[in-house]
Amino acid sequence: MKDIINKFSNYHPYINGYKSMKRASVLIPLVKENDEYFILFELRSKNMRHQPGEISFPGGKIEENETPKEACIRETCEEIGVNEADINIISPLDVYISHANLIIHPYVGIIKNIKNLNINKSEVDHTFLVPISYLLDYDVTCYTNDVKVIPVEDFPYDKIPNKENYKFAEGQYPVFFYEYKDYVIWGITAKILENFLEFLKS
Repeated sequence: MKDIINKFSNYHPYINGYKSMKRASVLIPLVKENDEYFILFELRSKNMRHQPGEISFPGGKIEENETPKEACIRETCEEIGVNEADINIISPLDVYISHANLIIHPYVGIIKNIKNLNINKSEVDHTFLVPISYLLDYDVTCYTNDVKVIPVEDFPYDKIPNKENYKFAEGQYPVFFYEYKDYVIWGITAKILENFLEFLKS
């Protein structure tokens, strides 16, 4: 028992199974212009291998021996060319876990200067701003999809109750849509945005 207690003496609980999942960090960047606050979004390059031409927040993979916050700042600097000194992290937000084995650590922060952004064109086509007031008033639409367990062909039904008739629990995957001018913000970006906006409203 002493060994077990010692093992947990400096333990910090996290997400069960995280070692086999992908991990990323993103920043919801707040920008002030003309006494109004905006959120900065990216339009991903059409040459990207994953989600080309989609709207996202700055962010990316958490590297080994890197904290989520460090990854958030590094990726933001790499993607839009902002100076680290111009990023002020306000707070982490709720961790997002997708049905596709992806863990995302969102942060909200202020970018103090976007006049001289040096956008990485291999990853980002361009950035744009959306007023927070517009998003708070927006009547977001949501489509709720079903998530089901599809057992593999050699699943050992003989080892569980009710065999082939076992009722696996089903889940739901809500997909939100925000529209601004010609832009459609949806998917994981919209889910993280919705979480942030609901926090502001509360």
